[in-house]
Amino acid sequence: MDKIVKGEGRFYIAGDGKDLAEITYRTEESTGNLVIDHTFVSEDLRGQGAGEKLVRAVVDLAREQSVKIVPVCPYAAHQFEKHEEYKDVLK
Repeated sequence: MDKIVKGEGRFYIAGDGKDLAEITYRTEESTGNLVIDHTFVSEDLRGQGAGEKLVRAVVDLAREQSVKIVPVCPYAAHQFEKHEEYKDVLK
């Protein structure tokens, strides 16, 4: 699997000249919290843990910035239910 790249309001994995997976988020102006609103994983990367790695990248960013995450995206919300170790950044 290719490396995760940080873009403007997103993390993504690219290959063959296209995005193979991405997670997008926005910063709430009033709180600075990160709102995860979309996760996409292409068929090429399905079942390889790409989505989990992207969620973890946003979790790491939230910890670095000392902010919380609001997982609006159903996939991200599921990851927060599944990973107890993310509770410290869950809003």
